[in-house]
Formats: sequence, structure tokens, C-alpha cells
Amino acid sequence: MKALLLAGGLGTRLRPLTENLPKPMALVGNRPWLEHLIVNFKNQGIQDFVLAVKHYSNEIRNHFGDGRSWGVNIEYAVEETLLGTAGAIKNAENLLSDRFLVVNADIIHEVSIMPLLDYHIQHKGIVTIGLTEVEDPSQYGVVEQNGSGKILRFVEKPKRDEAPSRRVNAGIYVMEKQVLEWIPKNTEVSIERETFPLLIEKNIGVYGTTIQGYWMDMGTKDRYRKLHWDLLDRKFSLPLQEKEQDYGIRIGEGTKIGSGVLFVPPVLIGNEVHIGDRSVIGPYAVIGDRCEIGHHVRCSETIMWNDCKVQDAAQLKNCIFGYGLELGSRHILHEAVMNRTAGGMKG
Repeated sequence: MKALLLAGGLGTRLRPLTENLPKPMALVGNRPWLEHLIVNFKNQGIQDFVLAVKHYSNEIRNHFGDGRSWGVNIEYAVEETLLGTAGAIKNAENLLSDRFLVVNADIIHEVSIMPLLDYHIQHKGIVTIGLTEVEDPSQYGVVEQNGSGKILRFVEKPKRDEAPSRRVNAGIYVMEKQVLEWIPKNTEVSIERETFPLLIEKNIGVYGTTIQGYWMDMGTKDRYRKLHWDLLDRKFSLPLQEKEQDYGIRIGEGTKIGSGVLFVPPVLIGNEVHIGDRSVIGPYAVIGDRCEIGHHVRCSETIMWNDCKVQDAAQLKNCIFGYGLELGSRHILHEAVMNRTAGGMKG
């Protein structure tokens, strides 16, 4: 079975971090999320992938190539124009197997695929939608199901006390290829708002089952922070390359730490990082590979991507830095989101 990863979205709500980067390539725990996703599925037995790409597709192609470095096979379906979620699936039709997995590649999760596949085979429908339960369903499209799990309708952003359930689309599907007969070619089509409701109306067989494990839509800066704090708090058990030196303190290879440096856990420090004397790092600090932190720096509740430089005596709290950002000495920044390539800062 092939896995189709939808990786062509703009990621507008994460700008400026995604100004020149596909959202699934945003770093999570110091590695691109799309890399984590492919490795996770490979460990569950999936070897063949199709990546649906559009915006800054070369960033993905250059990183993964044909997949052999990860022990998998990767093919690409490139959108020349915006096609929406269903249109992107239709665009990959010639590369897909008779039964295939579809995953929104910007959703953060740790999902076991086999229970979803087993349920799909059992009910003999043509689509199984992975569902997740949320506390507040008023921000999502909520499903109503019958006793066998068949989806009867979607209710878009219902009032909290009027929602038929708390189950929402998790962005993970098992599909039979005949679904593609219901999607027009070269047309922008939403699978959530158009294709699934059409299939339900025609009574073709759309089922849903609740997935187990961590799930987070990282589409906003607040959620992006939250998933990292969950990672550091071990609520999200993503495998990390950095080794734990002490409880809650993970440090990568080749990192040099000055005298008197204080780590306040939890923290995650990447490879080949330099941290100057008497700096205080943490709590809740994620520092990417090859970053240089000056002397007497204070850094907490902050995520820093690779190759950043922070000069002496700077103070950072609740910040997110994109690749290669340089911050002068004695700067004080709270709740900033910055990216050098985007040339700007947003709170």
C-alpha cells in the first residue's frame, strides 16, 4: 500500500516562518516534520510514498530525493495550479495503488496505521476517515455517525451544545482507488467540503474510526509552540536524535557549553551548538543545529531553528526564530516570531 502525503499547502498562518518553506518542512524537535512522518510510516511497514507538492517543491525534492537515504521509495506529484485536497489526490492518480493511505502532511501525530487499515478492510466501504476527539468542536467540521461507524453527515463549526459529536476529521484516510472517479481532473476540489459530502449523499460507503495517540494541527504559531512544549514534557513521544544528559536536558553531538551555563529543564539542544559562559537556557527552549549563543544570554520558552546567532546578554522569551537569524547583543525580545529570509518580525 502506498502513502500519499499532501505537502503542497501554503502555511499562511505560520508566516513568516513558512514564507519560503513548505509548512510540512517546518522543524519539529530540530528535524523537518515531513522527515519524522516518513520515518514513522516506514517503521510501520510502508515503503512507497507519493509526495503531492506545489509551493517551494524544490525544498522537499532537494531534501528527500528518491527516498533511498531513508530506505524508502519516493515519487512526486506536482501541482501546476492550486487543486485543493481532493484535486491533489486526483493529480497523483497514476502513481497510486488500488488501496492507498492519504495524510495531510502538516498535521502532527503519532498514529498507528494498522488499526485504521484493519477497520477499513472490515467495513468494506471505499473510504475510512481517521477521526480525533477535540474538547471544543465548534472550530471544526464535526461528524455524525450511525452505530456501525458509517458517516451520515458533516456539521461545519457547530455551536458547542449543538454538535452531534466531538469527533473531527484528523486528516488521515484509507481509500480505494475508485474514489477518484468522483473527483474531476485539473479542478480545485476540497475533499472535506465537496468530495466526502458527495460520497455520503450517494451512499457509497464513507466510514470513520477514532485514531489513538497524539494529534495536533500545527497551523498557528500558538499551536506550533504548544506541540514543542508537549514534546519536551513527553506528552508527545517523537523520537529525538539528541541524547538525554540529565532528566529533561537533551543535547546533540559536538555541542560546546561554556562555564557556568545553567540549563533549566526541559530543553532540547541540537548538534554543534556553541553556548557562551553563564547563559541560562530554559525552561522550554529548543535550539537547532549549529546555533551560536553568546555569553550571559537568557533564553526561555523559545524555539530557534538551525544556524542562528544570538549575541551577548540578549534576553529571549516566548520567541520563534527561523533559519539563520542573527540577533544583536543586549536585545530583549518577548513573543516575537522572526525569519531572516522573510525580512521581518511579528509578535
